[in-house]
Amino acid sequence: MQKQSYELITGLADRCTVHSIVYDGSEDIISFFWNVRKRVKRMLSEHPGIELIHLNNSMMAFFSLFLRNMVDIPVLLTVHGLDIVFPNVLFQRFVVPKLAKFDGVIAVSRSTAEECIRRRFKAECVDVVGNGVDHQLGDTPVDTAFLSRLEERLGLSLTCKKILLAIGRPVERKGFSWFLEEVLPRLEEDVVFILIGPQQKYFRPIRWLYRLLPRQLARSFVLMLGVSMDEPKVHAVLGTDACKGKGFWLSDLPHSEVVQLLKVADLFVMPNKKVDGDVEGFGLVALEATICATPVVASGIEGITDAVKDGENGFLLPSEDADAWVEKLTELLANRQALKRFGQQAQQYTRQHYGWDRMVDGYLAVFRRYIEKA
Repeated sequence: MQKQSYELITGLADRCTVHSIVYDGSEDIISFFWNVRKRVKRMLSEHPGIELIHLNNSMMAFFSLFLRNMVDIPVLLTVHGLDIVFPNVLFQRFVVPKLAKFDGVIAVSRSTAEECIRRRFKAECVDVVGNGVDHQLGDTPVDTAFLSRLEERLGLSLTCKKILLAIGRPVERKGFSWFLEEVLPRLEEDVVFILIGPQQKYFRPIRWLYRLLPRQLARSFVLMLGVSMDEPKVHAVLGTDACKGKGFWLSDLPHSEVVQLLKVADLFVMPNKKVDGDVEGFGLVALEATICATPVVASGIEGITDAVKDGENGFLLPSEDADAWVEKLTELLANRQALKRFGQQAQQYTRQHYGWDRMVDGYLAVFRRYIEKA
């Protein structure tokens, strides 16, 4: 969301006049939201020519509900996924209906748009503008020494190994423990799976608190904070004989090395599964893989289907169907030359269809339509 917001503001600034209010970390987050009303009023007073207000997530929108009665210009909201399906009764009953009263909503995927309409947002007021991806990732030169450093860190020779890569926090919807338990052990011995993602520093007290709270409140708590509830199981499965020497978790790679790993991996996997109250809003990380010429194999659910186009820049499989996953991965890894050719095709497709400029143009078209109607 932060990357999307930055690229949107930067891109719009090249095409029109933009006045932005963003959280830059110079103050605590509570103080920032507490003073939103004052900041907005000052901004509107200093720049009376403003023709439209855009709120880039539901949290900002919640603290800007006053705008509906304060201004007579269009006010639009972007929703990213969890910020609309958040499974809290009070949020769904009292906050979401108020968000639906803004002039329009921009969803990052068709799946997210459907969730809005399901919550009684007017269909004619819901637009879909997908996220983009940084094309420069694909132009980053390969570091020839990286593979040696990676082998040293893993304590494993990667010669003749086939690398599967996944990136993200081990929240339940990512399906990492499922993949490690149900798929990886059934793949050939020359297959290595690497997960890149943060590990919780304070997981034990969080888990203790989770057990004390009522079930619904606890669930809202972990989703709101992004707690990696799948982490203990990922650790446990990685420690089994079936995964030893095949599954690895790297938690502190710098971004430059993450890009290098995206380039040397044979396949990028997104084994997501459906979790009530949580969704994959778009799947930007899949585009980051394909722009590096690494094909993606992903669950064909939710916002992932807006980022991964089956047969174009990746392959979509049934969620939690281990047989289908084992069969497809085995088939693809059996011919690495064909896989590499598909990776080049995937990169080309992603370059043509997903870019930050394309996203900015989409937003600008929606903004202009609302301004003309006002």
